[in-house]
Amino acid sequence: MPAVGGISPGSGKEYPGNLTPFVTVTCSVAAMGGLIFGYDIGISCGVMTMTPFLQKFFRKVWEKKEADKSTNQYCQYNSQTLTMFTSSLYLAALLASLVASTVTRKLGRKFSMLFGGLLFFTGALINGFAKAVWMLIVGRMLLGSGVGFANQSVPLYLSEMAPYRYRGALNIGFQLSITVGILIANVLNYFFNKIKGGWGWRLSLGGAMVPALIITVGSLILPDTPNSMIERGQTEEAREKLKRIRGVDDVDEEFRDLVAASDTSKLVEHPWSNLLQRKYRPHLTMAILIPFFQQLTGINVIMFYAPVLFNTIGFGDDASLMSAVITGVVNVAATLVSIYGVDKWGRRFLFLEGGVQMLICQLLRRLALVLSLELMGNLVTCPNVPSEIFPLEIRSAAQSVNVSVNMIFTIAVALVFLTMLCHLKFGLFLFFAFFVVPMSIFVYYFLPETKGIPIEEMNQVWTPHWYWSRFVEDLDYPNGGMEMSKGGHGPKNV
Repeated sequence: MPAVGGISPGSGKEYPGNLTPFVTVTCSVAAMGGLIFGYDIGISCGVMTMTPFLQKFFRKVWEKKEADKSTNQYCQYNSQTLTMFTSSLYLAALLASLVASTVTRKLGRKFSMLFGGLLFFTGALINGFAKAVWMLIVGRMLLGSGVGFANQSVPLYLSEMAPYRYRGALNIGFQLSITVGILIANVLNYFFNKIKGGWGWRLSLGGAMVPALIITVGSLILPDTPNSMIERGQTEEAREKLKRIRGVDDVDEEFRDLVAASDTSKLVEHPWSNLLQRKYRPHLTMAILIPFFQQLTGINVIMFYAPVLFNTIGFGDDASLMSAVITGVVNVAATLVSIYGVDKWGRRFLFLEGGVQMLICQLLRRLALVLSLELMGNLVTCPNVPSEIFPLEIRSAAQSVNVSVNMIFTIAVALVFLTMLCHLKFGLFLFFAFFVVPMSIFVYYFLPETKGIPIEEMNQVWTPHWYWSRFVEDLDYPNGGMEMSKGGHGPKNV
């Protein structure tokens, strides 16, 4: 059984077009949708280490922190109310992603971004003026709804707008804005915690209104994607938009393929049930297993609880927040490396290389607290690969499955993380390390390379695959078939 490495670019169509300033600006603005998720990840756990915040809303946790320092410090944050505060956002994001699928498909990607920005703004406003725990939770559920809409629409928008040669780098722009959001939040937490009077946490939580305004205003000025316009019957407008996006007049071949993909999608009356068809088995598998491994290897939850983890091992409040800042800087740097290399080295390389780094760091146990946080940035392609492999007829539904699975396991891990930290201590990292191994095996054997493949030609990556070809063998590819050479070293034409 050969280990399939992935298909080399150049095996399909090569549409004319350039990375125009128009595309660069629009994708940069759209990628700012990641700021709202990143800011919340950084802010929420940061305020959990602020004494005035704990005294007001989670007094039992504060009392436990101030108790005898010789007791088990790993259990000081083990609180069901505190867990509800953190996980309520992900529950709301899960529910919102199911609705966002229909909104994104019928009303367009930019409208979904707009709605997500408004929900996030409202949630930030409530949290900034919170007087009781229930206001915090309501605010976080609105924040989560905004995240659900943004995570549904932004990756699709970037995948559809980007020229196929640069799609990986532009897609990771979303992940970059998440890491930048985390870093900004960590820096603000550090300085707001020094405000005398103990109200700095209000600025931290209320500050989420700024990234919400960025994505809200940005969505009003962004153009919709040609794919979405064609899907909603705006064919001629889509052709002109495609010319502007690609920077050339010769877009006929790509336009015909977009229209063909749209016509095919219109024949699908029930995209949700169609996901269960045999020919979509590879897509559904990726939509489920990639976010599953993303969460069970500890990426999001460790970044989320970084200040708490540093505080647990004895760092003071300020030192914990500053350590989170340092972690955020390294995370941004690693993301920039991924942006540089994703279209050169491929998605699989970053998956596998990042998996090796994570496994080594997790197994170093106590050192894993610092090292695994710093090196996880090389796995940033995890959430972006699914958004580029779905055909148009199931794209919104499949992306919704991807986001939903992501949130389901984020909720699961968030609910048990503090309890597991209390009982397993830093053996917790062995739990996360265990899942790095099957993730790397899965990527090596089952994930084909997608770099250099136009988004509407993505089905061609499945036909030469040693396993997935049995599910998509009946699909018709006018470019001719390919057979994967042994060892995964690229295809050979047949």
